[in-house]
Amino acid sequence: MPITLEGSCHCGAVTFTVESNTPVPYQRCYCSICRKQQGGGGYAINLGANAASLRVEGEAKLGTYRARIADAEHERCELSGGRRRFCKDCGTALWLYDPAWPDLVHPFASAIDTPLPAPRSSVHLMLKYKADWVAPDIAPADESYALYPPLSIAEWHRTNGVWID
Repeated sequence: MPITLEGSCHCGAVTFTVESNTPVPYQRCYCSICRKQQGGGGYAINLGANAASLRVEGEAKLGTYRARIADAEHERCELSGGRRRFCKDCGTALWLYDPAWPDLVHPFASAIDTPLPAPRSSVHLMLKYKADWVAPDIAPADESYALYPPLSIAEWHRTNGVWID
């Protein structure tokens, strides 16, 4: 049975619940979008959840941000398919949804109020785009990647025996 994650913004105007089979906050993304939108330590941590289970209170207070992507992996500036949802009152980043993966929603671990399981190790990704001032704390058991890791969030949870049925 998936775990119910409860989340909220800082001011309490928006609260949400979502069901997740993949609640371990193991993946640290250093891309400029995640870092600037909600990663004060130089990275953001995204979880995976079932989009159909997302329930929101305070929906009128939600804003949407779609990043413009201009980097070495894109020939020209593109509008991201990802919709980053945030509270319009306090600015808290809440989750990411991309219609390219309609069954998934990615709540930001920083917005989750439910206690999350501690990861045994971390995966550091998009290090090619980390800020110069960031010194990643990469432990011996951690993995690191210039861009994306080979395993999705779901595959990582299954491979590491932490998938919640």
